[in-house]
Formats: sequence, C-alpha cells, structure tokens
Amino acid sequence: MNTTTLIPSQNEGLLPVLFGSNNIKQEEPTYTSCEVVNEPVRKDKRRKHFIEANTEPIDMIRLKSDCIVPVFSKDNEMTISHPAFIETVHKVASELFRGESIDEPDIMVSHVIKGRIPEAIHKPVAQLLESDKTIYYERMAFAFEIPTIYETIDGNRVNLCITGVRAYNRENLYSKKVAERFSVAIGFQNKVCCNLCTFTDGFKTDLRATSQHDLFREVMKLFQQYNAEKHLRLMKSFTSSYLTEHQFAQFLGKSRLYQCLPAKEKKLLPNMELTDSQVNIIAKAYYHDDNFKKEHGENEINLWKFYNMLTGANKSSYIDNFLDRSLNSTQLTEGIDRALHGDNTYKWFIE
Repeated sequence: MNTTTLIPSQNEGLLPVLFGSNNIKQEEPTYTSCEVVNEPVRKDKRRKHFIEANTEPIDMIRLKSDCIVPVFSKDNEMTISHPAFIETVHKVASELFRGESIDEPDIMVSHVIKGRIPEAIHKPVAQLLESDKTIYYERMAFAFEIPTIYETIDGNRVNLCITGVRAYNRENLYSKKVAERFSVAIGFQNKVCCNLCTFTDGFKTDLRATSQHDLFREVMKLFQQYNAEKHLRLMKSFTSSYLTEHQFAQFLGKSRLYQCLPAKEKKLLPNMELTDSQVNIIAKAYYHDDNFKKEHGENEINLWKFYNMLTGANKSSYIDNFLDRSLNSTQLTEGIDRALHGDNTYKWFIE
C-alpha cells in the first residue's frame, strides 16, 4: 500500500468533519501536499509499547471476556467499560479519517482488582476455581496510530496517534452514577522509540461523560480543535535549538532540586512533573540512548533529542499520570527553548 505525507492546510486544520448537536456533517478534507513517498506501511513484528511501567498488554477479546464491568454501588448503574471507551474513540477516528489506515489499539492495563462470584464467597482461597474468580483492571491506557498521516522530523518518522486513559481510582464508585472521567489525546508518536508527543490543544485530562453518546461528542470536539500543523511546527523548531552539556547538567540538577523546594518558591516556577527516577533515566539516555544520545566529541544536543529523552523517561510513569506528564514534557521543552532565546520563565532550569 502506498502512503502519502499529508499536512493539513492552516485554514481547514487536520479534521475535516464538523460536529453538530446530533449529526455529523461530512465535508471534503483540504490538504496541502508536502511530500509523496511510495512506501508501504510496515508493522513491526516485535511491538514496542508506548508505556512500560507496571503495565501488561491485553487484547480487546480478553478485555471483553475476562473482565467484569464495575458499577456505582448506590444505584447499581454501570460505568462506561474499558472496551466501550476504546471503541467509542476508535469510532470517532474512523468517522474523521475516512480513507486513512487506522491501526488496531495497543492496550495496556495495571492494578488488577480481584473478586468472587456470589457462589464462591465462603470458599477458602486454595479451593477457588478460575470460574469462581472475577477481575477488572483499575487503570487502562490505549493508543492507536493513523500511519498514513505522518511527517519526518530530524530523520524520525512521526505518525498521527490517538491515546486514551481510564483510571477507576479517579471515580467514586461508592456513590450514585455521575459523569465519569477520561483522558484523551491526539498527537504524534515517534516510530523510532514509540514515544508519544502530546500537544496542549490536542489533550484533555478531565473529559467527562455519562454515556457513550456524550463521550463520542466530547472526543469529537477535542479532535476538532487540534491543529496538527502547529504541533508539527513546534516539534520541528526543536531541531534548531541546542543545549550545551553544561546547560543539560544544570537542568538535571535543578530538576532534582525542584522536588525539594519550599512550597512558596515552587509556586513561582513553572510546573515540572518529572520524578527523581525519571531524571536519572534522562541522564543515562544522554550517554547511552541508541537514538538520542550525545554524539561522540560533541558538546551539545538539539532540543528534539532532549524532548525525546523526556518523553522516553515518561514511559516509566503510571497509567493515571502518563498523559499529563507527556504534555508536561512538551511544555518543559518549549519553555527551555524560549529560555535559550532570552525568555525568563524557564530560565531557572538551565542557568
């Protein structure tokens, strides 16, 4: 299958579909052609995952057949299940990107919640059969790519990618049914390392819905406001700014200090969500990452490499913090870029 690099025109944006109150109005997309590459879409047999910490992969069949769906205990109303969430977001993408290739979702789960069927309440644990047990996963994240919409940045192919996170620990399941909370993002994924690149107007950390219809509508609104061209321009701009080794070392040290700052001082600085262990991962990547390490004999790296060190370290986040820290990685890199050009907001991190 041949693929074409398509960048949306600035006026029309990436998404050609307009969402009405209950109807979807279909319009012809307007694209500005940047480059045509006669290249098949390749699928790596050894699949890398977009998140790694404390997670395990699961397919949709197992997620539907092996897991129960939690309810709100006071009125026994069902929550929107993990499979329903994934299928709803995938359906929005299918409506918006008709004619494009859309991959199956890569699904990751963590924090299994175990239970029993009523008939097995009094059984000792050692006597429980598999049919006596129930499970569901408290936290779930998924990502799927649209590989026919892509760009190349500093030699790295980035595909359009849609990501979602659901964490039942953010819900009060002991109450009556209320609007449920989801996190959804549309951005790009670096194919070299599977790092996700999240952008401000393509991410909503607290998307609320009481039904799949509400969820569909809110996800549609989010995707409509995303400007892929602006996002790509930002990431490309990172390739022309450089951090010296001294500035990089300052960033690592200040990031460790940031965790221990008094609350009053911390409030005066931009938000930085990296943990100490993630700062250590970034330091190691500077010398040892196969794709983004400092080249031998050089004393600086460009911010695109720095950005991918941050997003690579973010793969060690727990599911419920993953997308927020992904966005924070973008904000940190953008802020440091401005600091290199004289802005004072993020200057503390590298001075």
